[in-house]
Amino acid sequence: MSQSQAEKAETFRALHHRDGAFVIPNPWDIGTARILEALGFEALATTSAGYAHSRGLKDGAKTIGREEMLAHAREIVEASGLPVSADLENGFGDAPAEAAETIRGAIAVGLAGASIEDATMDPADPIYEKAHAVERVAASVEAARSADFPFMLTARAENFIHGRPDLDDTIARLTAFEAAGADVLYAPGLRSLDQIRAVCDAVSKPVNVVAGLGGVAFTVAELSEAGVRRISLGSTLSRLAYGAFIRAAKEMRDSGTFGFSGDAVPYAELQDYMKG
Repeated sequence: MSQSQAEKAETFRALHHRDGAFVIPNPWDIGTARILEALGFEALATTSAGYAHSRGLKDGAKTIGREEMLAHAREIVEASGLPVSADLENGFGDAPAEAAETIRGAIAVGLAGASIEDATMDPADPIYEKAHAVERVAASVEAARSADFPFMLTARAENFIHGRPDLDDTIARLTAFEAAGADVLYAPGLRSLDQIRAVCDAVSKPVNVVAGLGGVAFTVAELSEAGVRRISLGSTLSRLAYGAFIRAAKEMRDSGTFGFSGDAVPYAELQDYMKG
């Protein structure tokens, strides 16, 4: 029997409060969601970059709007029986009310959680002023609390992936987001276990860390020891798949050989992951 949205949300919340960190991988379409569920993962998260690239679009360029991203999230929710959290970028609007509207939409499409970031989507001025960022999180939290189940609101501080490797400011933002009611805290792009440990020590809510970004690949055990409770992959899995595709295409083009075919997943195995 499939779980209700409320049951999935309770399951998702519990994952954040057990000992050690759990891995929440990021599918970018229905097929990859079904594969990850079949392989035994306990929850899934969408990836804005993975989805954008699957549509032939650049990530973070305001090319995908709220309704399309929520429709994609609904597809992932319906593709598996697992709790799903969504990468909803900056909430598709600068105003706190717009971020809140996005979170209400996330609840409506069946999600168990979602993230809102403090990135503006404007390369000339990439990070919201702190007070405004906190207002946006507070409005998102209020929207999340309108659900009759524990919708997990993740607040993201984006300094490190936008050329501002300021750990003190990042921690100040995350502690303010926690005070505003965020359930999970996340600063993508942290570069060392010492930085990660400093973030975890500064807050009491669960911390998410992204694996594979910028070549940094700590183990689950190392991240758990540092205090991390959730490990996501962002666009790493989709980029891995595209990397294999590009290498194969270049081999065909440049060498006229097909050595890559030995690395392809067997047809029968792939069939077994799918429905129909």
